[in-house]
Amino acid sequence: MSNVQNLHQLLEVAVESGASDLHLSPGIPPFLRIYGNLRPITGYDRLMPNDIEILVKQIITPEHWKVLDDKGEVDFSYGVRGLARFRCSVYRQRSSLSVAMRVIKSNILPFEELGLPPVIYDVARKKDGLVLVTGPTGSGKTTTLASMINIINQERQGLIITLEDPIEYLHTHKNCIINQREIGSDTKSFASGLRSALRADPDVILVGEMRDLETIATAISAAETGHLVLST
Repeated sequence: MSNVQNLHQLLEVAVESGASDLHLSPGIPPFLRIYGNLRPITGYDRLMPNDIEILVKQIITPEHWKVLDDKGEVDFSYGVRGLARFRCSVYRQRSSLSVAMRVIKSNILPFEELGLPPVIYDVARKKDGLVLVTGPTGSGKTTTLASMINIINQERQGLIITLEDPIEYLHTHKNCIINQREIGSDTKSFASGLRSALRADPDVILVGEMRDLETIATAISAAETGHLVLST
């Protein structure tokens, strides 16, 4: 067994180092991605398969463990009070577990700090329609959507329902009621969650991803019937 026995210690190192991601794989020590480069964390032994399983079981719920058993992969979010939230991806490879954990900054950046064009601010103030935020992985789609939700929450009254996989940014009620649902734990899928949302009298719906035709069709229908739908 290696000297890596407490995942929270690694998460603290990741946050204090300004890393964007923590990576755990068998046969190598824990790695951090800092300014785009992967670097091993000094002072830690190579991880064995059993080490990683022990670390994962410190943070995973029984429900997510079952998904991992059934599908060989699972995504979920995890928060450490006073530190940060993390987007966790656990998957099997060569009959062992590997883990990627992305650091999610707890504060939602103000629109002005994201350097987005003013038209995005105008879009966030729309009362209805379908808004798609697109771009490659890591380009800031989720951060942009969180900022748009924050603008809506500050400037108008209404009910916002988000469907996310997993929940990354936690929103607080300001002028709006915000109900955040996580795929897998709060609802079965984006499609079923979206159908349910339409029965809940929402003003704004955020769909984390539109992965299938049913979700796309339902989102378009929602946008055409007086709702503002945001998605990627």
